[in-house]
Amino acid sequence: MTILVTGATGNVGRLVVRRLAEAGEDVRVLTRAPETASFPEGVQVVQGDLTRPETVRPALEGVERMYLFPVTTTAREVVGLAGKAGVRRIVTLSSGAVTMGVDTDFHLPVERAVEESGLEWTHVRPGEFMLNKLWLWGPSIRAESVVRDPFPEMAWYPVHEEDTADVAAAALLEDGHDGAAYTLNGPGPITRREQVDAIGSAIGRAIRFEVVTPEQARELYRRQGGFAAQNADFLLGFADYSGAETDLEAVVEFAPAAPGPMPTAEQVTGRPARTFAEWAHDHARHFLAGR
Repeated sequence: MTILVTGATGNVGRLVVRRLAEAGEDVRVLTRAPETASFPEGVQVVQGDLTRPETVRPALEGVERMYLFPVTTTAREVVGLAGKAGVRRIVTLSSGAVTMGVDTDFHLPVERAVEESGLEWTHVRPGEFMLNKLWLWGPSIRAESVVRDPFPEMAWYPVHEEDTADVAAAALLEDGHDGAAYTLNGPGPITRREQVDAIGSAIGRAIRFEVVTPEQARELYRRQGGFAAQNADFLLGFADYSGAETDLEAVVEFAPAAPGPMPTAEQVTGRPARTFAEWAHDHARHFLAGR
């Protein structure tokens, strides 16, 4: 059985590739830059770009199952090509924002294209990524051992990217997931101040939490560039999800108070969802880079 992974160099896709390869499957990956990509031994690398569906066609030959990275503008065409090539099952990387009803323009159209294809489908809907805090807070932690944020007591259920990959891989490898949409969160609510403390414990260094206004944080993020700048308005409440050009891993953080138990990867894997402390330990070296 050949499985095609698109978005294979992404923060979830690369983990899905690793799991499939470890399971002994024939794995093919689609990437725009195969010359710079690094994958496990035995993985077949094919050049292609989801924004240019005609380039995807060669990668689909002989594929039975597919992990689909969401590209709204071409999803329906890509899914159509997959069906014509003989793909039987598509597992879609989506977003918990769809479950919450606040994402109608980005991930939802991709889900609908897959559902209307007549193929087997499963949607994986991670909520707020723990990784967001690496992109947002990493630069100031590395440079100054400080986090500047307006909402120290805001709590939510961020999810480890490894949990997301576990569920996506299970849906690709196992039967019994057809027609399911799995919303994934962390095992419990954790405030931003507690997240900072967990990172400090992981790297063995005290991190100061400096409370700033949303306007000050917005300016800081914009100067920082990258993920922080691209998502500053959304993450700080200056724009809603549908109105912001958000990163794929930025999901709604401006939710009300933590509502109680939330669905996690455990419903699929049977293993407890990974905690923020585990994630901080896994990424400690990234908060220390350059020190």
